[in-house]
Amino acid sequence: MDSVRENICRVREKMEQAAVRAGRSADAITLLAVTKALAPEWIEEAIAAGIPTFGESKVQEARQKISLVSGRARWHMIGHLQTNKAPDAIELFELIHSVDSVKLAGELNKWAERAGKTQRILLEVNVSGEASKFGLKPDALESTLERTNAMPRLEVQGLMTVAPFGQDKQKARPYFRQLHELGERFALKEFSMGMSHDFEVAIEEGATLVRIGTAIFGERMKAEG
Repeated sequence: MDSVRENICRVREKMEQAAVRAGRSADAITLLAVTKALAPEWIEEAIAAGIPTFGESKVQEARQKISLVSGRARWHMIGHLQTNKAPDAIELFELIHSVDSVKLAGELNKWAERAGKTQRILLEVNVSGEASKFGLKPDALESTLERTNAMPRLEVQGLMTVAPFGQDKQKARPYFRQLHELGERFALKEFSMGMSHDFEVAIEEGATLVRIGTAIFGERMKAEG
């Protein structure tokens, strides 16, 4: 079984190759290691291998885990976020990828105000239209962005999406392209898209953050990533 360090090297090499194909710099793309369901020692190993940024899907699990990780790490929220978890999310996460309603944005803004913090967020868009996925409908983005931008403690930096899962990664390309086009329309700069099975295509279509779990941590990784 390959080590976490070897897997990270392999992923970074593929990221570099995808960036070259797209005429981009790999330095503009952040590798986010998805650590849902993983014990802290795996995170420590990834930190030692040069990964500084990690994605968690559940606030309660993240709170328990972050306190046990001794290495210096930055934490992003990538899972569905309930409004009652907004105070904890403000406390724990540098960037929240999964803001999918004005109501949630309002709660985050309120708790960020109380914390004296400006919270960086991404708006999640369900570009595939799948009923099983969270996210704004594309035609709701403009109004949501307008209302969220009016919230003084939130900084909308970009968009996030999850493409339909499939064996043919090329089938994800139209969804990534659509998200990037939506973001460019509103002058947004960050695009969280692409996981272990399709991150190369996502990079070719403009991803600036890729969320990788299995390709780094192997099949011990229970969560999809």
